[in-house]
Amino acid sequence: MGDLSFDGRVVVVTGAGAGLGRAYALLFASRGAKVVVNDLGGGRHGDGSSSKAADSVVDEIRRNGGTAVADYNSVVEGEKIVKTALDNFGRIDVLVNNAGILRDKSFARISDQDWDLVHAVHLKGSFKTTQAAFPIFKKQGYGRVVMTSSNSGLYGNFGQANYSAAKMGLVGLASTIAIEGAKNNIHCNVIVPTAASRLTEDILPPDIFAELKPELIAPVVAYLCHESCSENGAVIESAAGWAGKCHIIRSNGSLLRTKITDGVTLENVRDNWQRVTSMEDAEHLNSIQEATGALMSSLESFRSGHAQKQESDVYDFTEKDAILYALGVGASLKNKNELKFLYENHEDFAALPTFYILPAMRAIFTSSSLESAIPGKSISLAQVLHGEQYIEFLGNVPRDGKLMSTCSLVEVLDKGSGAAIVQDVETFNEQGELAIRNQTVTFAVGAGNFGGPRTGTKIVPCQPKPNRKPDISISEKTSVDQAALYRLSGDSNPLHIDPNMAMVAGFKQPILHGLCSLGFSVRMLLRAYADGDSTLVKACKARFMKPVIPGQTLKVDLWKEGNRIHFETSVVESNTVVIGGAYVDLISVRMGPIANNVSAATLESDAIFQFIIDQVKADPNKAKSIGGVFLYKITKNGKEAKQWTMDLKNAKVYEGAPEGKPSTTLTIADEDFMLMAQGKLQPQAAFMKGKLKITGNIMLAQKLAPILKANAKL
Repeated sequence: MGDLSFDGRVVVVTGAGAGLGRAYALLFASRGAKVVVNDLGGGRHGDGSSSKAADSVVDEIRRNGGTAVADYNSVVEGEKIVKTALDNFGRIDVLVNNAGILRDKSFARISDQDWDLVHAVHLKGSFKTTQAAFPIFKKQGYGRVVMTSSNSGLYGNFGQANYSAAKMGLVGLASTIAIEGAKNNIHCNVIVPTAASRLTEDILPPDIFAELKPELIAPVVAYLCHESCSENGAVIESAAGWAGKCHIIRSNGSLLRTKITDGVTLENVRDNWQRVTSMEDAEHLNSIQEATGALMSSLESFRSGHAQKQESDVYDFTEKDAILYALGVGASLKNKNELKFLYENHEDFAALPTFYILPAMRAIFTSSSLESAIPGKSISLAQVLHGEQYIEFLGNVPRDGKLMSTCSLVEVLDKGSGAAIVQDVETFNEQGELAIRNQTVTFAVGAGNFGGPRTGTKIVPCQPKPNRKPDISISEKTSVDQAALYRLSGDSNPLHIDPNMAMVAGFKQPILHGLCSLGFSVRMLLRAYADGDSTLVKACKARFMKPVIPGQTLKVDLWKEGNRIHFETSVVESNTVVIGGAYVDLISVRMGPIANNVSAATLESDAIFQFIIDQVKADPNKAKSIGGVFLYKITKNGKEAKQWTMDLKNAKVYEGAPEGKPSTTLTIADEDFMLMAQGKLQPQAAFMKGKLKITGNIMLAQKLAPILKANAKL
């Protein structure tokens, strides 16, 4: 990375005749900027004026080979300062509001003049100068503004009520300018400097004064003004070669009443005051919308009969856990780009993206939020169904180590027959960065009719699939042991392995975990649209619609819409949709090679098999009279593109491999199968010419002729 330059930029620095302003002006000029050096030349109390201060800095810049002009206007007349930039250089790109004065007195002794002068220079001056530059910034689609606040503004200081009020006012002014200017690439930030200057020369001890060099702060201000800096609306404190970001934070607080119909009494406030003022779980809110939203969320939770509550859990995992999970969702060495999920020494070893749902689920299972979600109702595992899942990646996720998750109950919806319980889980890495956000919607059967809202605002919505045939379809068979293997990754709900528990829950046999089916689906999607690269996943949302029995075949239909891949997962054997409204957002699309069980869903033979499905459903006894299980392998361009099973023993026809060993396997090209169906190619001729390959019970295959002949009418 090269040196940062301000070539071609025009920078205005107010109060630039000495101290910080001078350091800023010299640095900008040394990096190629044309600088307007503004200084009224008055004393630190705002008295007097002189051109000497600005002229001396301009002369110094010019001696060093830079370009600068002086301006002697008051910042209260900011439009004149901006005009100086336009008259001399034709534009303005950066404005550093640095001018200031002091009129320190104890609060009781501050006069109107003391108040008005300080506010005029600091607050009104910054407002007027920035307002004059703002339309120019907006027109050119670029602008950088720095306001100068103070620790006196952030924390208060004896004898500086006027000064601290003005300095804190600049923080609010900058925050609003940052919001209004963002769409036009106008950034506004605040610097909180502690530096040796004419304002502090006889206030600070000499040894400390000597260390607070303005030149140590100037690079921080200059970087905030550079086009490569994305910071906007920040408050940055800097002194003596150190810099840090300041935030206003808010406690989680406390609801002061127990019922929505109650008022608030003084005693309520007294009894809850410790929770109101506790900063133990305080959080930073980035906007007034977030602050209002947090308040509304608490109120909505209150109306639902529960108060929002956060609980934390630490998830400790190793590479072995990630590998076990990958095996649990069907990763296999038969797919060469899945070795990276199964071998810890692989150069690209990674966990599958859906693995990072597990820390959230652990946090939910170990919290008390589910059992206390609905006052007066107890919820058992036997009545809980996983309804929807969302995961979003926000930061660096480790391949092993610790993840800390905080679980919040954000919404409970009354669906009559049950309750939809919405829980958000934020997961942080060991560096304390927010890395993952999960949202789980759980449906508690029989827990409805508690008088809560039916619809909510917190659920990340599912998205409908595109109204066209899938772009790609992928099929994979699960193992009869799939649930037994997947439960080793942490979900040990006996519903997935204990036949008795399954019967209690209303199922004939144990069912596969919904998250296992989701893991299968996302893994297959990655193979098609990300070349197996899990780091390309940005977010995923899915709704669980029907159960899957271990051993059934999952088919994932995929539609590409930009970087969003919609998908729908169904059970091949029953043609039942089990995951719907689902999508994965990718950072970028990287098409993988079409594997043996990945097929473009545009084969001509699809229509024939669909017709056969309809015929078998219409007359299953005719199909059973033929008997046998036939596996068709359809090729395209010399490669196997799709498999179809005609299980005529049980009158079932579906895409994918049969559950057991087929009686007969037939391999034929897509176009040749169409010719056979149309009667333009005889099966015997196709066999003799090598266009139709048959293994297994060849004689049984001859019984298929009536079915194929019937389809010739297509």
